[in-house]
Amino acid sequence: MSQGSNFVDYVKICCRSGHGGAGSSHLHRDKHTAMGGPDGGDGGRGGHVIVKGNAQLWTLLHLKFRKHVIAGDGESGGSSQKSGKTGRDEILEVPLGTIAKNSETGEILFEITQDGETRILTEAGRGGLGNWHFKTSTFQTPRFAQPGEDGKEAWNVLELKLLADVGLVGFPNAGKSTLLSVVSAAKPEIADYAFTTLVPNLGIVAYRNNRSFVMADIPGIIEGASQGKGLGFRFLRHIERNSVLLFMVPADTNRTIKEEYNILLKELQEYNPELIHKPRVLAITKSDMLDEELLQEMKKEVPEDVPSIFISSVAQKGINELKDLLWTEINKEQ
Repeated sequence: MSQGSNFVDYVKICCRSGHGGAGSSHLHRDKHTAMGGPDGGDGGRGGHVIVKGNAQLWTLLHLKFRKHVIAGDGESGGSSQKSGKTGRDEILEVPLGTIAKNSETGEILFEITQDGETRILTEAGRGGLGNWHFKTSTFQTPRFAQPGEDGKEAWNVLELKLLADVGLVGFPNAGKSTLLSVVSAAKPEIADYAFTTLVPNLGIVAYRNNRSFVMADIPGIIEGASQGKGLGFRFLRHIERNSVLLFMVPADTNRTIKEEYNILLKELQEYNPELIHKPRVLAITKSDMLDEELLQEMKKEVPEDVPSIFISSVAQKGINELKDLLWTEINKEQ
């Protein structure tokens, strides 16, 4: 499968819950009882459409071509106060970080953040009450029962926002994919052209004493991404769920390090002002191209309000120090 075909972070699905079963209006009869009282059972509720978190999933690909989800109907009640069978629930398993929305209003219904967490997306119709519920001292043989409630139908959107400890932020060719391939087992596509990375990539970074953290490579942002230019607007939402943002600026940038960092920061702020309050680390990549004199000059250009480090993924320079810095930021009390 191509890089772009196996990552899906947005699906729109028509969900229909099951109808509730009708209650029974049965009157008890047997060889010893000619005119017994009401004993009609309740109808079973219909099936819900349920969303369930699954930590083993990282994409909504399995739901991409499932446009209609229809739960089962509840069965009618029977005699001897027997309740009808509950309708079949439809369970949609989703990655952690998935948000459910009403497609017409855009209202956020809920979000899934825990493995095994379940939420009802479309609630089923209730089963009707059997006629034995309506028996009174003055009305001992009711010959009616409640019908079941109709199920509900709605178009809903499932939208994934990646959950990661560290999110990589930078312009195309800043070295994000190369860093991820060096510090984790992830194998993102790497090439010398803009927008090589078309989808977010996740990798687990091994740290000291068998500890680890999750790093997400977000497709490159360009100036104007918050207004919809390039690929950035589509994937900026994934940055919202990262604990720490690692800004990456290449040493061979045409701007100064501070200028490029500020442009990236501005795009995040315009997309969502809350993003600038997240912990940030600045990595100047491709620093193996710098001699000591040039390195000292460039250090003067680095912003002073953010922890920074010069690294080279290819030459394995500063990688362990970067992990230490990120681990400190991840575990710092907010």
